[in-house]
Amino acid sequence: MIGNSLPAGRPADARTGLFEQHRSHLRAVAYRMLGSLSEAEDAVQETWLRYDRTDTSGVENLGGWLTTVVGRICLNLLRSRAQRREESLESRMPDPVLGREGVVDPEQEVLLADSVGLALMVVLESLSPAERVAFVLHDMFQVPFEEIAPLIEKTSAATRQLASRARRKVQGQAPAPDRDLARQRAAVDAFFAATRTGDLEALLSVLDPEVVLRADGDVGRIRQTVVLSGALTVASQAVLYRSLAPYVRPALINGAAGVVVIGANGKLVSIMAFTVVDGTIAAIDVLTDPERLRALDVTPFEN
Repeated sequence: MIGNSLPAGRPADARTGLFEQHRSHLRAVAYRMLGSLSEAEDAVQETWLRYDRTDTSGVENLGGWLTTVVGRICLNLLRSRAQRREESLESRMPDPVLGREGVVDPEQEVLLADSVGLALMVVLESLSPAERVAFVLHDMFQVPFEEIAPLIEKTSAATRQLASRARRKVQGQAPAPDRDLARQRAAVDAFFAATRTGDLEALLSVLDPEVVLRADGDVGRIRQTVVLSGALTVASQAVLYRSLAPYVRPALINGAAGVVVIGANGKLVSIMAFTVVDGTIAAIDVLTDPERLRALDVTPFEN
């Protein structure tokens, strides 16, 4: 029976404790699904409410059951977002996760396991709701297709095809970054060293020939999303940012080498995430939207 009854011998605080064991995992699932930290928190809270109202005494795999519940909640949010779409999904920059190099944050490590860089999150934004659910649950969290299929109202075979299609998009648009953080940082440092001096040749040497720069911001109430492709185009644009060079501070953006730009007034001007592949920069993702930047904690970068 579905209700508020608790499994025999399991008081409310024990149920709460069981759920808390899975909270970080559920938040990681929801963040990959939604690309929004606040919506991910809301989805986890809704998952808790449904768990709290349900007798789970017959559930053998509570973690799997909770993952399915949060997946269904996220799918509904994605479908709602698509129905009221005011902008293309491709134009939305996901929420970045900021950190400092050398500082271990266990919660961030769970959230960003499997190198969920910002470039990958951008590509996930371009997937249909069903593709995203199938890919995230199966490829990132090893949920069997047979368990995903009922969520998206597809057969197992169709679900497998959706995940395969999403996988091709991800592999084509978000190449796997170098895992060596020092190698990533060397490429980013070389990029800004060339930017400071306006050395176009040096910039071209650190950029992949097919590099893509995506910038998400606004002017007044008007959204502006810019996508630039090709090393020469990106390098020519980069030298215009020379005046910002003194305000660049190293940061981890979704676990990868990046920077935050903090102005002389102490306010966050932008964040820049870099995808470094084979020692060269394959993608640069920039967030300059003032409203979204205000929500980010830059206290660790003030000194």
